[in-house]
Parts: sequence; structure tokens; C-alpha cells
Amino acid sequence: MRKLKLQVQMSLDGFVAGPNGELDWMWIGKRDEAILQRVIELAGTCDTILLGRKMTRGFIDHWENVLDNEPQSNEQPLAKQMVGMRKIVFTHTQTTIKGRNLEVENGDAVKAVQALKQQSGRDIMVYGGASFVSFLISQNFVDEYYIFQRPIAIGNGLSIFKEQTILELDSSITYKNGTTLHRYLPV
Repeated sequence: MRKLKLQVQMSLDGFVAGPNGELDWMWIGKRDEAILQRVIELAGTCDTILLGRKMTRGFIDHWENVLDNEPQSNEQPLAKQMVGMRKIVFTHTQTTIKGRNLEVENGDAVKAVQALKQQSGRDIMVYGGASFVSFLISQNFVDEYYIFQRPIAIGNGLSIFKEQTILELDSSITYKNGTTLHRYLPV
């Protein structure tokens, strides 16, 4: 069975986005190329990306723009992965969404995720959005949590944890810019 991996950036105070979905806080401070390399490695273990509708447009537009219009970007290898990988957007409000290698899932999300995990292939990655990730956590679908904890508190925002969730810390790596990657497993 394929694993469902969650990769998110989180503030010190536990938020994955500002109150209105703002992500600008993620780019404050020094960049660390080792983090980008780790994200590329994690993406390489997967062949499918799951997305919630609310974050899809920004995700698709960003990676397709980097791939098509920024050939010198250090994000180019990751953009190739993101654009080339199968992406499934879970939504009850839209039947089509424009994007390369993108499918829309309007049915029962529980059954759809269960079926995806049973398919052959590499693992599955979910990047967000916050409410979709909260749903996956509440259904105990996440097999591995990769939380990049940024050295910034934003004071208020969107959390992916809506109830008590006990996790086991498997490993931690601290990067030069103060970001720490925690790998957690469900207990």
C-alpha cells in the first residue's frame, strides 16, 4: 500500500497560513538551498499530489510559471517535478480546473483516498490547503508528516490540527536559516 505523506511549512506558533490564507511569512528571512534539495528529494518519492481546491490555483500557477518562464530559477528541478506529476484536486464546487496533469475529484473523498492508497506506484504527497489537510488528518490517512517549522510566529492563522493528534517524532534536522524539519509518524 502506498503511503500518504504530508509536507507543510508551519510557523513557530503552529499555523500553516495566515487568517486569510496568507503565505508571505514563509519567504521572510534567509533562504537555504538545503531545504529546497530536501523538498525535491521528498517529491521524488511520490508520483501523485493531492490538493485542496482553495490552494490549487496558486500552486498550479506558481509551478507552471517557474517551469515555463524562469529557466534560471533554482526552483526549476522542483518545478519539473510539480508540473509533471499527477495532481488530484478535491472539490465539491468545481468540475474542471485548468492545469497540466491535473484531475478533479468531486466524489466521496474518503473512498477516493482509500482507493488511491491501494493503487500501485510510488507514494502520495499532500501539500495543502489547510482545511483539506485537516480532513485527511481527521480520517487518519496521513502516514508520514514532514513539517518544516519556520523560525517565525505569525500570531494568528490557519491550523491543520483541529483535535488532539498524537504523533511520534522520528527525526529532526535544523537548517542554517533556523528552519527545522520534523518527521513525525502517527502513533
